[in-house]
Amino acid sequence: MNMKKTLSLVLASALSLSLLAGCGGNGGQSAGGSKSNQPSGGSSQGGASQGTSGKQYDGVTINMWSMWSSGEPQANVIEEAAAAFKEQTGATVNIEFKGRDVNKVLTASLEAKEAIDIIEDDYKRIGTVYAPFTYDLTDMAKAVNYDSFSYKCLNDQSITWVGDLLTKIEREKAEKEGKTEKEIEEIVVPGFLNAIAEQPQVGGIFYDKDAFAKAGVSAEPKTWAEFLTVCQQLKDAGIAPIAQDSAYCDFAFYHQLVRYLGEEKIEELDMNGGWSGSAAVQAAQDIIDLVNAGYFVDGAPDEFPSSENKIGFGQAAMIVCANYVTAEVNNQTGTQVNWGLFNYPAVDGGVDNASAYAGANSLAITSYSENAQAAFDFIIFLTTGEMDQKMADTAAQIPADSRNKAPELLNGTVETLLAADKPMTWCAGISANADVKDAIKSLCVELFEGKYATGADFCKALDALY
Repeated sequence: MNMKKTLSLVLASALSLSLLAGCGGNGGQSAGGSKSNQPSGGSSQGGASQGTSGKQYDGVTINMWSMWSSGEPQANVIEEAAAAFKEQTGATVNIEFKGRDVNKVLTASLEAKEAIDIIEDDYKRIGTVYAPFTYDLTDMAKAVNYDSFSYKCLNDQSITWVGDLLTKIEREKAEKEGKTEKEIEEIVVPGFLNAIAEQPQVGGIFYDKDAFAKAGVSAEPKTWAEFLTVCQQLKDAGIAPIAQDSAYCDFAFYHQLVRYLGEEKIEELDMNGGWSGSAAVQAAQDIIDLVNAGYFVDGAPDEFPSSENKIGFGQAAMIVCANYVTAEVNNQTGTQVNWGLFNYPAVDGGVDNASAYAGANSLAITSYSENAQAAFDFIIFLTTGEMDQKMADTAAQIPADSRNKAPELLNGTVETLLAADKPMTWCAGISANADVKDAIKSLCVELFEGKYATGADFCKALDALY
């Protein structure tokens, strides 16, 4: 089946234009590899032509809907990139800063084919909601060797989401047409890259390097046994090993569950019960053992952000969270923690010992854009080289271009993202069942409070929800 069967006829037309107008110039593409953020040498699209200035995209207008609000650090960098892009290429980038609620209006706007070339939103929504309205970026990405400086785990996830959504759409269509169950099951639509990561995110165990040094910890732990050794070293040095806010108890425990079970199995248990007798028992027992060993800072689990702030005050060393915790702690405590990050440790007999939480705010091009190549060139201009480094430094975020340097407070984030073989979701496996979602979150808090004597007791409480 044609991969783009579910897309509009306009997409097919736009792809044809891309082949006719974009391919010839991609051979001169330097974006992505150049620190000067030079745009591609591709021909203009949608009737654009070089003006008297001889610039590549004279007369081209690109309309972008951003998820940021005017005046935010990210918005300021995007505006600066747009001005620099116009100076180099002649293209005008009109930016509408819609704010975080952009997702509330995007679907209807895309269905109506409003004048939008670039959309900016969470990469999961781009892959699981907007995919039918987005451009296949595969060929343009190959032309700039995008795989060589981006994050494979994010790209692969985007491709998977697109394929899953388009397959679902086609199967539903086939069902309405009266196709047999066998015919419907045979329908599989391949996915494609439809999003370019702009602001990557990563989770794991963030820690104070100075606390590790004080305790004589010379290497980041890779296994659960090594992690326990580090906890004891920190405790012996008078430093509480782990901070834990109640708001993130489910996220912390989810890491342990993923290591033992994998997300697919977790979702199965979440929907049907049966936690008792599964590896979830050992996952819960591991947390109980941490509590009993006194490895959590006093008061944990505290109300957010009391516990995480104790890292800034030198009272705790580690926390399971996403990269924004570093800026939160620094800003809330007025300190500059010497941050490090390592992936959540592997457990004995684990079925998923390598994944890390990862996500991204990303950029996509509409399937009906008449200036897809120009839009793509601007996206690459923004997410590589000097502009990407400026975004990382100004907004204190992970660089989208893996060749760039993360801010000091995000040390280790690029390496962790590059090493992740697949992204772990933010608790999706224990959030699938709306009937028990809130109750499970509450039980996770109780787990860290030490209310369960054994992992079996905790899993029994989980099964009682069904």
